[in-house]
Amino acid sequence: MAVNHRQPLSPVTCRGVGRALGGFMRTHKISRRGSARTRHHKPGSGFRVRVLAASTAALALAAAGCTSAATSAGNTPVRGGTAVWAELPGTPPNYIFPYESSAYASLSNSVDFANLMYRPLYWFGGNGLPTANNSLSLANPPVFDGTKVTITLKHYLWSNGTPVTARDVMFWLNMELALPVDYGAYSGFPANVKDITVVSPEELSMTMDKAYSPTWFWYNDLSQIIPMPAAWDRTASRPSSCATTVRDCAAVYNYLNGQAKDVSTYATSPIWGIVDGPWRLNAFNVDGHVTFVPNKSYSGPVKPRLAAFEEVPFTSDAAEYIGLQAGPASSGIDVGYLPTVDAPAGPAGASPLTPGPNPLAAQGYKLAPPVYPWGIGFYVLNFHSTTGNGPVIRQLYFRQALAHLTNQAAVIAGPLRGYGAPTVGPVPATPVTSFLSAKGRRGDPYPYNLGKAKSLLASHGWTVVPDGVSTCAEPARCGPGIKKGQGLNFTIPYPSGVSWIAAEMDQLQSSASLAGIKLNLRPEALNAVGALVGNCVVTKSSCNWDGAGGLGWSYAPDYLPTGEALFMCGVPANFGGYCNKANDAMINKTLTSSNLSDLYRWQDYLSAQLPVEWAPDAVWPMTAIAGNLRGVLPLSPTLNINPENWYFVK
Repeated sequence: MAVNHRQPLSPVTCRGVGRALGGFMRTHKISRRGSARTRHHKPGSGFRVRVLAASTAALALAAAGCTSAATSAGNTPVRGGTAVWAELPGTPPNYIFPYESSAYASLSNSVDFANLMYRPLYWFGGNGLPTANNSLSLANPPVFDGTKVTITLKHYLWSNGTPVTARDVMFWLNMELALPVDYGAYSGFPANVKDITVVSPEELSMTMDKAYSPTWFWYNDLSQIIPMPAAWDRTASRPSSCATTVRDCAAVYNYLNGQAKDVSTYATSPIWGIVDGPWRLNAFNVDGHVTFVPNKSYSGPVKPRLAAFEEVPFTSDAAEYIGLQAGPASSGIDVGYLPTVDAPAGPAGASPLTPGPNPLAAQGYKLAPPVYPWGIGFYVLNFHSTTGNGPVIRQLYFRQALAHLTNQAAVIAGPLRGYGAPTVGPVPATPVTSFLSAKGRRGDPYPYNLGKAKSLLASHGWTVVPDGVSTCAEPARCGPGIKKGQGLNFTIPYPSGVSWIAAEMDQLQSSASLAGIKLNLRPEALNAVGALVGNCVVTKSSCNWDGAGGLGWSYAPDYLPTGEALFMCGVPANFGGYCNKANDAMINKTLTSSNLSDLYRWQDYLSAQLPVEWAPDAVWPMTAIAGNLRGVLPLSPTLNINPENWYFVK
C-alpha cells in the first residue's frame, strides 16, 4: 500500500483502527437521501449508541498508539500517496456493471464507483453547476441539424489499448433497445431515435423521431450513454454481436449481469479490468472497502497524481464522526463528511449554504461549504401494494392528508439543524433556477396542518381515532376497493443509520398517529430498501409493502428536471407505481417545447397530485478535508467525485 503523507504515524496501524471503528458499529445500518435513483440516503444512531461508541473508540485509538493532531501542510504538491474517502454509512457499492437495473441504481454504484472506471459519453458537473462539462466528456458537444444529431468522439483508449469508438456507443444503445426495463434510468431513449448509423470509428449519427428540444435531448438522453468495450460483447461461451445486432443483446446482458453479481471477482475479473476512466479497481471487499489505482492508459485531460484512492465503509454517522474526531493522521480519513446531527447550527438568518464554525478545525480538517444535490426528497407510497392498502394509497385525499402530516419545516429546523429546504414538487427548489415555477417558489404546497388532515379523512367516510387506528365507516365515500372497517395501518421500511432520516420518520409516525394513521416503521439497510422498491417496479411482484421512507432523486443522468425517468407510467424508477395519463402528456410536452410555461404547468399539476410524498431536501453532508489534501473542491451538485484532481502537499 502506498504511504500516505501523514507521517510519522503509521498509516497502516491507524488506518486499521478506522476500519475497526466501522466494524464496531456493524449492527447499525445506513442510508442516504438525494443519494437517489434510490439515489438518496443517509445514516445515524441515537445518543446512547454514540456515547458507547465514543468510549470504545477512544480505547481502541489509545491501544493503537494513535493521537489526534491537526495536520500542518505547506503548498508544495506531492505525487503519490493514498487518499482515503469515507462512504456514507450503509452505502457500500454492490454492482459494477454500469447498465444498472432499478434494484442497483444508486449513487454508491454510479458516481462513487462505476463512473471512476467507465466514463459516461458526456460528463456533467463543473464550477458548482449541474451543466455539461465538455473538457471531461468522451465526445464533443452534439451537433443538431433539425432532427439529425451527430456525435464525434475524442481520442480515448480502453486500458487494453483499443480505442473508444462509435461501435462502443452503439453497444450501449442496442442494449437499451433490447432491454429497456433492465435499465433503471430508462425513459424512452433510444426508442425515440431512428436511423442510428456508425459513420466511422469516431462518428455516429442518429435521427430523432420528432423535433425534441436539443438541450433536453443532450442533457436527458445522450447523457445516459456509457460506452462499453468490445471485450464485453460476449456470453459465457463465446463472443457475441450486441454492438451490431439488437437480438444478441439479451444473452450478453444476462452474462454481464451474472458476472456483476459475483462481487468476489470484481478486482480480478478480466471483464471489469478493461476501463477507460482515470481509475481501475485494485481491491474490493463486499463490506465496502475499495481500492483504486490509476489507469495508466487514461486519455483524459487530468491524470491521477495519487498512487491510490480508497473508499472505506461505516455503518453509522456516529462511527464515521468518531473517526473524524481522531484526526486524519489517526483515523486515516482524508475526505469524510460531517453528519448533519453534528453540524454546527448555521448563523441566524443565513442561508442553508452558510455553515457555522468548523468543529473539526483542531483535528486538522477543513470544512467545505455545503452543497445541495441537484434533486428532490420524498418518501414513496406503493400504489400497487398487495397488503390491502393499495386502494387507500390510490386516493388523492389520503395522500393529501398524509402530506399535511409531513412537517417539512420542523424537520429542517430540528434534525437538519437548518441545513435543508422543503421539496415543493418534482422540480428542485434549491438552488433556485429558472426551471422552478412561481407557485413552487412559494414553498411547501402542503404545510403541516393536523386539522386539515383529520378533516380530509372524516369528510371521506373515515372514523378518525387519534392515537388509535382510524377505520372506514362509509366505503362509498372512502373510495373504490376500500372495505367497511378497514383500518389505516401501514408498514414503512426506511434506510437506517442516518440520524436525521430516523428522526424525520419518527416525527412522521408521531404526527400521523394524531390522525389515527398507524405507521409501522422498519429500519433496513439502504440496499435492501432499494431492492424492495425496485423489484416491485420491474417485475410487478414482491409488492407486499406499503411505502418506503428516506428516499429521493438525483437528477442524473437526467439533468433537466422534466420527470420522464421518474414519474411517467411504467418507467423503472417510478418506485411507487404512480400512473396518470394527463401527467404523461404534460411531461411529453416539456420534452419538445422550449417554452418554460409548459414546464411550470406540469410541475404545478404534479406537485398537487402527490405521486410521492414530498419530504425535505437536505444539503449534502458537509465535506471534511484533511489540511494537506488539495483538489477536492469545488463540489458538484451532480455529486460526482473526481479523485484524479486530488493531491497531497507538504
